[in-house]
Amino acid sequence: MSKPIKANWRNRLHEIIYEADTPAGKMFDVVLLIFILASIALVMLESVKSIDNKYHNILYFGEWIVTILFSIEYIARIITVNKPKKYIFSFYGIIDLLSTIPMYLSFFFVGGHALVALRALRLLRVFRILKLARYLGASNKLAQAIKASRAKISVFLFAVIIAAIIFGTLMYLVEGEENGFNNIPKSVYWCIVTLTTVGFGDIAPQTPLGQLIATIIMIMGYGIIAVPTGIVSAEYTRSANKKDEEEDNVEIDKLHLNSQACQNCLSRNHKDEAEYCYNCGHNLHIE
Repeated sequence: MSKPIKANWRNRLHEIIYEADTPAGKMFDVVLLIFILASIALVMLESVKSIDNKYHNILYFGEWIVTILFSIEYIARIITVNKPKKYIFSFYGIIDLLSTIPMYLSFFFVGGHALVALRALRLLRVFRILKLARYLGASNKLAQAIKASRAKISVFLFAVIIAAIIFGTLMYLVEGEENGFNNIPKSVYWCIVTLTTVGFGDIAPQTPLGQLIATIIMIMGYGIIAVPTGIVSAEYTRSANKKDEEEDNVEIDKLHLNSQACQNCLSRNHKDEAEYCYNCGHNLHIE
């Protein structure tokens, strides 16, 4: 049996930030979720001119409070892991950075000519909503299903693009400039919008043949919407069935997983009785 590692402040902080099985870890996650939702609300309220004009100082002060707290969280996540670069360049690390830096970048944009750029940079704060993804367990399964079906979806999208080019060109030849189909790119755009059942609005086929082609495109659109959903749903179901089969072949009581995150490689889902990380072999014991 391995000798437990004596915990220091980094180990304790890591346990609070990266794990949710302890009371402190649960409290940290709840508080962080509240601040994420609050920051999103601040961004939305600031975009309403009547509210911003009346409560601008309060919103600005609240945004700085949230930004400072997120900055502390970002720094804490870096200093509590053994390989900071692994977190910094991970998906969540990049999202955490994007959700923090806009307010600091505002110091580098001064003067009236930069107000437009400043406003665009401040809108990056909406990326904070992606910080919620790490707390949604089902999102990982959905991401895996999309990743598993990416080849089929890519082939499907390629086929849709080919169909849009063919039908768009055909509509340009049939309808012509007199009916609003001024060029092939515009006709292809009309075809894509029609395939997605959104509707272009500005132009519509006037000739009987053009209307027949448009009808075929619109009918195809319903099938096109259903195909990607079916592909991802099939992969999602297959993944769930595979997991059920695996659970049938093992004793569930002996395979209980927790949210403990390895301090070295950030891997999760370790067994309760595990002593070392299944990915890198780092000692998981903290006392």
